[in-house]
Amino acid sequence: MRPLKEYDISFTGLKPGDYQFDYLIDKKFFEAFDYDDYLDSNVDIKLDFVRKTNLLELHLKAAGTVNVLCDVSAEPYDQPIKGDLDVVIKFGEEFNDDEADLVIIPFGESQINVAQFIYELIVLATPVKRVHPGIEAGTLNSEVLDKLNELSPGHHKSEEETDPRWDALKKLINK
Repeated sequence: MRPLKEYDISFTGLKPGDYQFDYLIDKKFFEAFDYDDYLDSNVDIKLDFVRKTNLLELHLKAAGTVNVLCDVSAEPYDQPIKGDLDVVIKFGEEFNDDEADLVIIPFGESQINVAQFIYELIVLATPVKRVHPGIEAGTLNSEVLDKLNELSPGHHKSEEETDPRWDALKKLINK
């Protein structure tokens, strides 16, 4: 059985018009792509599929959460995501997906698999820098954060812990 077959849309029997498809994306979806940045996912995809006589239009909307590791604390959290993607599919001599929002498929094709579009939409909707909301709010307690705060340049040591060699150099700067 072919993976992600449930994302195939057969368009040959469809009359011109609008068709809606809903997908719930979970961790198994990303396992098929060998993508392991998400510990889990719960993303709702709404696909508005427009069949025209000479082309297809896909309007995808994503809303939900992906469970990722924080870049600062390495703590897992649910990152809310939201995004949309519009793709035009035309017919031509051979397959071509060089452009981001235009795909050309051969004239003889009778179906399109939308899994790649869903994958790209979710991955691109996820922020590049992932910061646990507890860090921004100051409520996250983590050993990693405690160690980072201890080692940060703003963390001052007491006067007793200063190196006497640096004290001598500081006196030279002040003269």
